[in-house]
Amino acid sequence: MGSLIFDVQDVTLRFGGVVSLNNVTLHQNRGEILAIIGPNGAGKTSLFNSLTGVYAPQEGTILFTNSQDKSISVIGKKPFRVSNAGVARTFQASRMFSAMTTFENVKIGAESHRGLGVVGAMLKGPATRRDDRNSDQATKELLEFVGLTSQANTIAASLSYGARRRLEIARGLATKPEVLLLDEPAAGTNPAEKIELAQLIRRVRDEMGVSILLIEHDMKLVMSLAERLYVLNFGSVIASGTPDEIRANPVVIEAYLGSADAGVAEETK
Repeated sequence: MGSLIFDVQDVTLRFGGVVSLNNVTLHQNRGEILAIIGPNGAGKTSLFNSLTGVYAPQEGTILFTNSQDKSISVIGKKPFRVSNAGVARTFQASRMFSAMTTFENVKIGAESHRGLGVVGAMLKGPATRRDDRNSDQATKELLEFVGLTSQANTIAASLSYGARRRLEIARGLATKPEVLLLDEPAAGTNPAEKIELAQLIRRVRDEMGVSILLIEHDMKLVMSLAERLYVLNFGSVIASGTPDEIRANPVVIEAYLGSADAGVAEETK
């Protein structure tokens, strides 16, 4: 780790009179597993939407820097342009193509960067056929990576919840990102699936070199994965640090008291 992949400075996001993000400053190092935690309504998903171009904050800057040290300002960019730059994400609520197979879902991601254009797609010349073979191969490799090869022809809606989460990760990876944003990837999974998910996320970083930015309510999972954390509450960063530092931070413990996530220090032991 060394260079920054995300540099967020003084970001404020308002919806009418409601402040969703209040002067948020944070950074992510390249190659890092970074977590954003906080009670419900803290602004975590608003932050993800701002990092991916879905929302445009009224104040502050968000810079994404790729592996060639080329920086882009995310604010004002369309989501597809942010994705093309190297930022992929999953969603808290599943957004699969439910009527398509597992293979087809991942292939859509693999084809998103082909840039064939309408004429190329219609003519299906040698270059188009070559790209199609390449995307098929990339899809097969990703399904093997996430452990879904045996379910390649399964309709996505029929997959277990844990398998759907792995499918979403594979589809995100198919876009060849440099950073993958995971919005509550463990939601709805059972304990065994959580263990498999944690192992997969580590492999994405270690074997594929993709930085991970994670929102998750399961504190044990977060503390086992993240190298650093930021804590949001009412749209503001109230703490940052290593898992041990966050675990012992009285401000963080107080922020969680009375919420569904109360007992953060106890839950992460």
